[in-house]
Amino acid sequence: MQWRAGRVLATGRSWPGAVELDVALEGTGDAVRALSYTAVTGSPEPGERVLLNASALLRGLGTGGLAFVVARVDALPDDPDPQDGHIVKARYTPLQQMLLAVDEQDSPHHAVLADADGLDGLPVVVADLHSALPAVLAGVRLVRPGAVVAYVMTDGGALPAAFSRTVAGLRRAGWLAATLTVGQAFGGDLEAVSTHTGLLAARYVVGADVVVVAQGPGNVGTGTRWGFSGVAVADALHAAETLGGRGVASLRVSGADRRERHLGISHHSLTAYGRALLAPADLPTTPLPDPELDERVRRQLDELVATARARLTVVEVPGEGLVEALRASPVTLSTMGRGLDVDPAPFLAAAAAGAHAASLSERP
Repeated sequence: MQWRAGRVLATGRSWPGAVELDVALEGTGDAVRALSYTAVTGSPEPGERVLLNASALLRGLGTGGLAFVVARVDALPDDPDPQDGHIVKARYTPLQQMLLAVDEQDSPHHAVLADADGLDGLPVVVADLHSALPAVLAGVRLVRPGAVVAYVMTDGGALPAAFSRTVAGLRRAGWLAATLTVGQAFGGDLEAVSTHTGLLAARYVVGADVVVVAQGPGNVGTGTRWGFSGVAVADALHAAETLGGRGVASLRVSGADRRERHLGISHHSLTAYGRALLAPADLPTTPLPDPELDERVRRQLDELVATARARLTVVEVPGEGLVEALRASPVTLSTMGRGLDVDPAPFLAAAAAGAHAASLSERP
């Protein structure tokens, strides 16, 4: 961890739970972009001295390549109002949070969840990357515009939900009914201890017609077969199957990634769904505008289904309306720095998963 101190020059963009700052570093005077989580540090004002964790910024990382406010030196935030809850997240770190989880004894929903044990066939879309979320929702809304969609955010990427401008924008637009942060992730509309109780709360507390499970922004990959955070999609599908949900596996696809292992169907999806997954799942696909890429993906799908340890069912989703639905997204579509016009494949694949999930819901 690389510490820096500085003074706030100005405040920038803000969204629920977070505010961006321009900070002049002490010693050099260099201006850097920093993020403050308002539930943790409050909202620093221009002229205030702040302490920063600058590690990701100094290493030039992508998603997390900015400084984070650790503390305000001269203006500590007020204590929050007294509240129930004793579930600690980001546990045993200096920034641990004590929160009310939807499934703990103090929760008003505890009685509902105490005996809840099934999803009754609720469609659960599982995706590798956070960037798939708005595309999945676009597909859902194409088939069922009024569907209630809940997002279960796992802890494979960012832990604070407030880091995601995508979630803030989808909530503001009414595309997303609620976010449930599970595991060590925190800051959602509801907290849950596990992916299992996050799914059950989506069903019984939020009343979701479709649930999307994906990690927060940021993705760890090492170029090895098993060393990537997205392998946890298999665990999410196991949870959905255990609880009687309908697992829908969103494929990670690209036609523009410079890395061969991510062209067509990414090796992340091939490994997670082909090797780690032990529960049945649907694999939605849709025609891709590049015929060569489309043929490659279909060859990979055939091999995946033939060699997978679990029973995988390829579902063909019509392409009509998918691009238009994606263009209607209230938030920017971007994955690995590429948008819809540069690399439509990842968004079409995710939208196909959403459209299929919406077609499975039996609610009127």
